[in-house]
Amino acid sequence: MSGVKVTTRGKVNISIDVLNKRDDGFHNVEMIMQTLDIKDYIYIKELESDIIKIDSDCPFIPCNEENLVYKAANLIKKTYGIKKGLSIIIDKHIPVAAGMAGGSSNAAGVLKALNFMWNLNIEDLKLKELAATLGSDIPFCIDGGAALATNKGEKLKKVNSLENVWVLISKPSISISTPWVYKNLNLNDIKIRPNTNKILQSLESNDIYEISKEMVNVLETVTLKECKDIDIIKNKMIEFGALNSMMTGSGPTVFGFFKNYKQAKDACLNLKKFYKHTLVTKTFSGGIEIERWN
Repeated sequence: MSGVKVTTRGKVNISIDVLNKRDDGFHNVEMIMQTLDIKDYIYIKELESDIIKIDSDCPFIPCNEENLVYKAANLIKKTYGIKKGLSIIIDKHIPVAAGMAGGSSNAAGVLKALNFMWNLNIEDLKLKELAATLGSDIPFCIDGGAALATNKGEKLKKVNSLENVWVLISKPSISISTPWVYKNLNLNDIKIRPNTNKILQSLESNDIYEISKEMVNVLETVTLKECKDIDIIKNKMIEFGALNSMMTGSGPTVFGFFKNYKQAKDACLNLKKFYKHTLVTKTFSGGIEIERWN
């Protein structure tokens, strides 16, 4: 029985601002997200039995109902009364628990793939509404590219994507819980905030130099206290030629923008001597890709 191959991509946050705490316990945020050309591959086939079977070569993700991929598949099955089973294989390359939306993009990929496989004709708006019930980053991953996210992060406005900018990614050997970061966030500790409007203006002209000057992640006020390596990596990236360097998401992954591939590659070779989970990628204006797979 034929299935589909899904390509999903990670992201970085060019900026994150947290405005206030909501009555429901979540926070109102204002952040700009950008897709990167760092990819996971998901292979989906139907099963005769009505189960969802998850497999992966990555030991750091659950292969059960706790996985966002399982939740996404189960949501589609229950919402649209599908009685077919699924085999889902996840080939991971996006760093796990890294603030790069790896799990979220996988879930978004499964939502889009099952819509395609089962000819459900779910419109993008409805698909994003379903995605938002699973996680605040998942609606962004439906389209990819670049977007301004507000409210809890699920309200999206499409903005100009950075084109062909080289990015160095480095993850310390520690994982950070996003709920823990927000629980420990003290809004009074935030002294420097991103100039979101200026970044948006600079995206219009693909001006990576101005964007690099303005990018700020206020969640660093929490995560840097827990993981000193973040500051070390940021400083080393700048030492090795980055225009600027910042933590993405709630961490602990750090990224830096570079003028060209050679500078990014040289910096990668130098930083890998200290942090093995370091790689070069670039910005990407698209998102999920789906193709038939036998």
